[in-house]
Order: sequence, then C-alpha cells, then structure tokens
Amino acid sequence: MKAYLYILLCGNGQYYVGSTKNLERRMEKHQMGLGSNFTKKHLPVKLMYFEEYDSITLAFKREKQIQNWSHDKKEALINGNIALLKKLSKG
Repeated sequence: MKAYLYILLCGNGQYYVGSTKNLERRMEKHQMGLGSNFTKKHLPVKLMYFEEYDSITLAFKREKQIQNWSHDKKEALINGNIALLKKLSKG
C-alpha cells in the first residue's frame, strides 16, 4: 500500500509536515479544518510537496526528519534546490 509524506503551506506562512496513506482524503480533511490542530488554526492550506513511499512507516520516518528542518530548508526541498538544501544541511 502506498503512503505519502507531504508538506502544506498554511495561511500563516508556516509549513506543516505530515504523512498519510491517502493523500487526497487527508487534504480534504485539512481543508475542512479536521486534519490537525495546527492546520485548523491556520487555514487555508495548500499542498506544496509530497513524496511517495511503499509503507506508512517509511513516510512517517521521513515526516519526523523533515519536521525538524528550518523553514528555509523545507523551502529548498519544495523548490528542488539541491545545492541550497546541501548548504543548509551543513549548518
């Protein structure tokens, strides 16, 4: 079963990182204010990035890794700026 790591841009300009087995349904929940307490408080949300995995365990592991990243590092990942991502990872 496929699973997804995803990054949302919230109404307050911050990124929210999550994982799910059904990205479309999870996005609907977030948009209705039912996805998480953070996104409920900072609607609207916009899907900015996702990665597909073979298990929810792998997606969740990646979620936890990215959650600790700075805003700039998440943005570099979203934009596919590998050079900046590497530079920010060294700091």
